[in-house]
Amino acid sequence: MKKIRHGKIVEIIQKYDVETQEELAGRLKEAGFNVTQATVSRDIRELKLSKVAAAGGGQKYVVLEQGDERKGDKYIRVLRDGFLTMDMAGNILVVKTVSGMAMAVAAALDELRFPEVVGCIAGDDTIFVAVRTLEDTKVLMERLQRLV
Repeated sequence: MKKIRHGKIVEIIQKYDVETQEELAGRLKEAGFNVTQATVSRDIRELKLSKVAAAGGGQKYVVLEQGDERKGDKYIRVLRDGFLTMDMAGNILVVKTVSGMAMAVAAALDELRFPEVVGCIAGDDTIFVAVRTLEDTKVLMERLQRLV
C-alpha cells in the first residue's frame, strides 16, 4: 500500500503545485487514500521531496533526483558569480554577466529549470532568456533578484 501511495504522491505533485502537507493529504483523500498528516509527513521524508519556488510566487513540492540539491547549489553559485544586471524587453529577459561568463550563467539558468524559462541564448557577456509570458518575465526577475 505504501508503494502505491508513494506513486500517487509523485503523480499528484507532478500534476499540481502542492504547497502544504495538508493540501497533499487532501488530494490523497480525494484519490481514495485514508491518510493522516503524520503519514504524509513521513512519506515526504521517505520520498525526499523538496520545496522549490512555484510559478505563482509560492512554493511547491518536487522530487529531486539524488545529487540535485548539491548540483543546484553549484548552479546558483555560478549564477551569483557571473551575474551583473538584468532588464526585460517584453517576454525576453536580458541578463548582463561578467565578460566570458554568459555561457556558464545561461547553462546554470537552464539547469535550474525555472518553469517560466523556455530557453537561453548566450554571447560573451549577454544572455537572452526567452520567457513564456510578460508576467512570467516579472516573476523570473523577482526570483533571480532573490537568488543573487
